[in-house]
Amino acid sequence: MWGWTIAWQGLSGNNITAGTTILSAITTAVDSSTEVVYSENPDGDFVKSNNFSYAIVVVGEHPYAESQGDSLNLTIADSGASTINNVCGGVKCVVVLVSGRPLVIQPYLTQMDALVAAWLPGSEGHGVADVLFGDYGFTGKLARTWFKTVDQLPMNVGDSHYDPLFPFGFGLTSKVVYFVSASVSV
Repeated sequence: MWGWTIAWQGLSGNNITAGTTILSAITTAVDSSTEVVYSENPDGDFVKSNNFSYAIVVVGEHPYAESQGDSLNLTIADSGASTINNVCGGVKCVVVLVSGRPLVIQPYLTQMDALVAAWLPGSEGHGVADVLFGDYGFTGKLARTWFKTVDQLPMNVGDSHYDPLFPFGFGLTSKVVYFVSASVSV
């Protein structure tokens, strides 16, 4: 995705650092016999014609700092919504959301099989791939409430209108599960 650690306002792409994108980390993490197919803005026909087993969709917001990132609608950037709809509408999917804050995701949740709030993972996509593929467990609890719509904002625990999509403290901690293969002769 994008790099928030490169410059004050961030830069799109991976043009300066020697970091690893989430895509290249996924490609490295999977078995060499697994085909990884990338499409920046896939349509539904592309998804159906490829007969995928599952998909990882990475969406988010453009890099920003301070007032440059002010938003009244807090939506996923550009083609992110259509990518979620096109891909998750046709195949089992996990959506990785790269953002610096909660964004409006309620309209897409029913299509997702899993959602990972990766926040701002920096310039090393391996950290994201490590948890997606079970090399490390997920750990995270929301430090703030995740709203359903921007009309609910501001929203804090204890407010009379407190009806979040995900409440303060929501999250999970998982452990890595190791599988041991054994054969038995009788």
